Amino acid sequence: QVQLVESGGGLVQAGGSLRLSCAASGSTLSNYAMGWFRQAPGKEREFVAVISWSGGSTYYADSVKGRFAMSRDNAKNTAYLQMSSLKPEDTAVYYCAAERVSGGYSVFPRSYDYWGQGTQVTVSS
Repeated sequence: QVQLVESGGGLVQAGGSLRLSCAASGSTLSNYAMGWFRQAPGKEREFVAVISWSGGSTYYADSVKGRFAMSRDNAKNTAYLQMSSLKPEDTAVYYCAAERVSGGYSVFPRSYDYWGQGTQVTVSS
């Protein structure tokens, strides 16, 4: 079992930055791709970013490309999402997730094995 805990959310003005963290316990993350997803009120959960198990590859949703950067530190069992140039439409609950992989990664929530409880990000205009 892997337990994931997100932190770093909060209220920020448009154009500002936040750094989300996802700390894992119960198992090493080195065999897992890590993803960030978000869900705004009344909307479905959507893919934001993913990083391979080694950290050597990342992929982003078009809506955040160039503004968000995902990284991981397997020694600390933690993944990060650096969010810059935030927009009001980035407002959502952000979830991290872990996908057990032998290679590659997925952008689909159904592929992920473990989820955190979410952290609220609110961007004011």
